[in-house]
Amino acid sequence: MTKLAIIGGTGLNKIPDLEITHREVCHTPFGEPSAALTHGRIAGSDVVFLPRHGATHTIPPHRVNYRANLWALHHIGVDSVIGVAAVGGITSEMAPGRIVIPDQIIDYTFGRDHTIYEKDLQHVTHIDFTYPYCQQLRQRLIDAANSSGVGCVDAGTYGATQGPRLETAAEVTRMERDGCDIVGMTGMPEAALAREFELCYASCAVVANWGAGKQEATISMKDIEKNLILGMEHVRKLLTILLRETV
Repeated sequence: MTKLAIIGGTGLNKIPDLEITHREVCHTPFGEPSAALTHGRIAGSDVVFLPRHGATHTIPPHRVNYRANLWALHHIGVDSVIGVAAVGGITSEMAPGRIVIPDQIIDYTFGRDHTIYEKDLQHVTHIDFTYPYCQQLRQRLIDAANSSGVGCVDAGTYGATQGPRLETAAEVTRMERDGCDIVGMTGMPEAALAREFELCYASCAVVANWGAGKQEATISMKDIEKNLILGMEHVRKLLTILLRETV
């Protein structure tokens, strides 16, 4: 039974080291997942890969069916999930190209389906979300980053925004005052839904650009793509080390 899944974000539509064994189409009570689940092996370990934005990267952050994605992974027996995501850097340590393993999150999203507990309820369910990420999986990511020579920022607060537009400079300034270190568009409700499904979940964030207003120039998609090429190569090295150590 597969235990670990990787939800890939922008820049990680495919994993070159993934030896594909089969693909599985899942139908869920919450609709269709972003894509078929790709089963395979990396470094001798079984893993499932799911592209968050679809097989051809056509699903924007606010339209991702997070509930269906997490339901499908839980349904096939996954118990640990790594969510890879591209983010913007806010605080000085979060420079483009860095890998960040966040330990907290602030949710600025709206209108998304944030819970599986909303229909035909016998009681109201509240999850403890004091620490939104699985500490054990976070530590495995940190150790793998250090072992691979890639290194990482081992803590930080992820500010989750609605998207798909990028933020204004004033919004990023507000987020920094709130305590955010990085900003992205897919961190929530993915993390909270994983907790509802009792999945061990951690985020591996790649800083693709400085947040709005953190540099004089406007944000360039060309620069983002360049930073993601390097950042995602680091993620692949990190994931290979992590999976090798689970064999």
